[in-house]
Amino acid sequence: MSEAVRNLEPKAMWNHFADLNAVPRPSKKEERVIEFAKNFGESLGLSTIIDEVGNVIIKKPASPGMENRQTIVLQSHLDMVHQKNASTNFDFDQEGIKMYVDGDWVRADGTTLGADNGIGVASIMTLLSSSDIAHPPLEALFTIDEETGMTGAMGLKGGLLEASIMLNLDTEDDDELTIGCAGGIDVTASGLYTEKETPANSVAFKVTVNGLTGGHSGMDIHRGRGNANKLMNRLLMRAVNEYGISINAINGGSLRNAIPRESFAIVCVANDQEQGFKAWLNEFETEIKQEHNTTDPNLKVSIDSVERPAKVLKADFQIGLLRAIYGCPVGIYRMSPDIEGLVQTSNNLARVLVENGEYTVQCLTRSSVDSEKLDEAESIKALFELIGSKVEFGGSYPGWAPRPAAAIVKTMSDLYKKLFNEDAHVMACHAGLECGILGTNYPEMEMISFGPNIRGAHSPDECVQISSVHKYWTLLIETLKHIPEA
Repeated sequence: MSEAVRNLEPKAMWNHFADLNAVPRPSKKEERVIEFAKNFGESLGLSTIIDEVGNVIIKKPASPGMENRQTIVLQSHLDMVHQKNASTNFDFDQEGIKMYVDGDWVRADGTTLGADNGIGVASIMTLLSSSDIAHPPLEALFTIDEETGMTGAMGLKGGLLEASIMLNLDTEDDDELTIGCAGGIDVTASGLYTEKETPANSVAFKVTVNGLTGGHSGMDIHRGRGNANKLMNRLLMRAVNEYGISINAINGGSLRNAIPRESFAIVCVANDQEQGFKAWLNEFETEIKQEHNTTDPNLKVSIDSVERPAKVLKADFQIGLLRAIYGCPVGIYRMSPDIEGLVQTSNNLARVLVENGEYTVQCLTRSSVDSEKLDEAESIKALFELIGSKVEFGGSYPGWAPRPAAAIVKTMSDLYKKLFNEDAHVMACHAGLECGILGTNYPEMEMISFGPNIRGAHSPDECVQISSVHKYWTLLIETLKHIPEA
């Protein structure tokens, strides 16, 4: 299935991408891809090190005639988001991504593609292995765990890199030059609860909300897409109030940086309320499908009979938890008053898990203003503390403050205009890039981020545009030719 991808141009880069995608590389489980990158650097006879947290650094001397140019660090992350459709039978820990060509796009068969950030990694591999591309001295920095904590970037020590300019290859629109990004913080509410015996005169069902579009919880948060956890909670709250249902379990969403597409709940309803509850669910589906028809045209609500569980939530805890989730903010909190169209602060209600006497609610709060990020996180904390939750903050990382006057910004802006006869969009984004973190130990380093068109990142709809990869590659190699002398 992936062989057609290997025949795309630039052929060397697509082949490196296919090789990379054959290696399982989930965040927090990067041992195999770290070894893959290390072996790659060593096979080329290049200086290759693995730092104490697992980042891989490969250094390549300049091509002839460019020895006096400034050293460039090319940076991408090795890990990828692992998401699949519920109907897809796939083991991310053992299998390589199954890719195929669909017109001008490369897609995966029911899973995330790994173009985020595999295209960047493959681009760097191509430059390291090339013998005919002009370039200044290069330092390749392959970080780990970008998607679930940025611990690779956080663990990178000062002094390992000599470069004065960083090209981060992790942007997802080919007409953008990104010079700033949001920071983020993980918010986790958890606790224990006691259960009660399931009423004898009741029947049990598995309720499913799925088919939502999902997407990247930073880059797509402004698109108004449905959040499966919020929609399920809305369903359950109304069903409690109107049909007196009892909840046994809830399992919704997955990763913090993915807008949740699916949620499942096991509920019990009194025998004499069964038909009314089923009819109401059909009405509820119609209602929310009308609301989300533009953003989530495949949204579905379904119900299936299951064996009645022995236990359900007690009524007071049940209503308290549903109210807390109902009140938890989702989506945009504030737009930037300084940069038109930029989301300044947002929250993604990413994960809700309630089962066997334990519950966890996971959020990712983002902001380009650190004080506002913390304020939003504190508001979520206060909400869940009202029901007795233990609320913890973790994985906090800083934003990346724009430096529009940096020389590399002018160099690449001018090149973009010359190459493509239009102005690039020089901008900040609401996603979390590693530049802000890396800049804490390399404060004088100029940084810029760019990449090809990638759509549906962090979801099984992820795809990368073939023609856009060619455009991005052209900009990358031309940029390397125009790096000034040190």
